[in-house]
Amino acid sequence: MNGYSTFTNALRDGGRFLIIGLPGAHLSQDQIQIIREIQPSGFIFFSRNLENPLSFRNLLEQLRSLVEHEPIFAIDQEGGRVSRLKAFGSEPPGAKELGEKADLDLLREHGELTGKLLRLFGLNFDLAPVLDMDTSEREHNSLKGRSFAPEPQDVSRFAKAFIEGLKSQGILCCGKHFPGYSFAQCDPHLELPQSFKSKKELESFEWIPFRALQNFCDSFMIAHIRNFNLDPQGLPATLSSRTISIIRQEWHFTQLLVSDDIDMGAIINHYSLKDTLELSLKAGIDILLLCHRFHLVREAAAILSSLPESIKEAAAQRIENFRNRLAPPLAFSLELFQAIDREIYSLREKVLGKERAKQRSIEDGKRSPVEIY
Repeated sequence: MNGYSTFTNALRDGGRFLIIGLPGAHLSQDQIQIIREIQPSGFIFFSRNLENPLSFRNLLEQLRSLVEHEPIFAIDQEGGRVSRLKAFGSEPPGAKELGEKADLDLLREHGELTGKLLRLFGLNFDLAPVLDMDTSEREHNSLKGRSFAPEPQDVSRFAKAFIEGLKSQGILCCGKHFPGYSFAQCDPHLELPQSFKSKKELESFEWIPFRALQNFCDSFMIAHIRNFNLDPQGLPATLSSRTISIIRQEWHFTQLLVSDDIDMGAIINHYSLKDTLELSLKAGIDILLLCHRFHLVREAAAILSSLPESIKEAAAQRIENFRNRLAPPLAFSLELFQAIDREIYSLREKVLGKERAKQRSIEDGKRSPVEIY
């Protein structure tokens, strides 16, 4: 029994640094047991988890009952094609569409309605906004329609308005994807992209929104992108202490750092699970997204627990600071969901016009088999 307790405690120690994806809309007994054992910091939700409004809220309540702490409930609700909750509701306007309208009031309204919707389901962490720029490479790098504008100053203004609306409802945000996918010429869901820009070039363009909003963002997401000018070893940013030290030591950013999904092709095609987890935490990532390989969560927790406490201590404290700011869920009602959904569709009409609003976005046919975010 003591041996089992020691093993379980080790898994829980490692589970602190994980946000995990679930295979479907309902939990099996095996999945329940694994969640109880590893006690992950949180969960991330995709369309595969969204059967209908009531069952989704019930899933979150069940997960809440399985962990002994306030869980981080994360989702990608950017607007446009990356809007998970459009699975059973209206699709909000996308970042590019809102940026073209250039109306800060509409951007705040988008953030506010997003926040209301997330709180209603018990979600507390939106992996948005995208701080990358709209560039000619967008057809290849998964950012199509997801960026507010081509100019960093506009991205900063528009993203700030969205964040203000989101946070007015108590939802924490995540600026993504540092050091930038803007000019990536391949999709990191499929393969590891590379940036050839110097640090000075990045500071003068791609990093402007991150610097401008670092005191407004509750977290930053670190990208799977290689840049030999930032890390001569060629490690992707998520695994690179040299790259992450820019945020921590030079910018003095003290909030949460989240990895992009470590199940993406950019990582799994080149690095083992053990190397990915160890390098990421050592580099300064606080919490890792393991979105699509639920069967590996026990192994991941065990690997993370084996790392020296000196490496885990600062990350654990930042996670706890973040957790202390999570908003509690609102009382759920289907009528309230329908009312918010109508407001979202009304916003869609304001931004797109009545005819365009009727047409939902279509995912790029060349996208990865896993869901884009």
